[in-house]
Amino acid sequence: MDDLDSDYPRSRGAAAIGARLRRLSERIDQDVGLLYAASGIRFQQRWYGPFNQIRLLGPISGGEIAQRLRVTHVAVSQACSGLITAGLVERALDPTDSRRRLLTLTPAGRELGETMDHFWRALEALSEELNREAGDLHLPLDRLEAALDRESIEERFRRLAARKPARP
Repeated sequence: MDDLDSDYPRSRGAAAIGARLRRLSERIDQDVGLLYAASGIRFQQRWYGPFNQIRLLGPISGGEIAQRLRVTHVAVSQACSGLITAGLVERALDPTDSRRRLLTLTPAGRELGETMDHFWRALEALSEELNREAGDLHLPLDRLEAALDRESIEERFRRLAARKPARP
């Protein structure tokens, strides 16, 4: 069995792009998780985006974080729940609108952010190295996001499904 036969998503090429992106994301999260664990840090990589937004911009709402990161509010809520449970983030009422809750770092969260600066800078450097090694992967990812902004998966599916198949 050759490599493509043993790697179904890879053998499907562009038809399995979602599976490949998920696999890479999981692999990155798992590998970075091992680095956190080896450093004795109780932190999950999926928390980084929301944590960093709170650190840079807080107090901030979960909805604002979701907009800035261009991810779902559900994904941000799940990550923030983990950060709250870990004692790194807390929710507080917005002083200008009691219907809104804002996220802020706890003292432990601020301390972790300061402690982890060097670690996160090293992760950024290795991400840049991987990007260069992959031939500026961020550029085709930018193009893929722009293509999905122009026409969503649903819109593309409906358009392509509406076509009548060619008869042989």
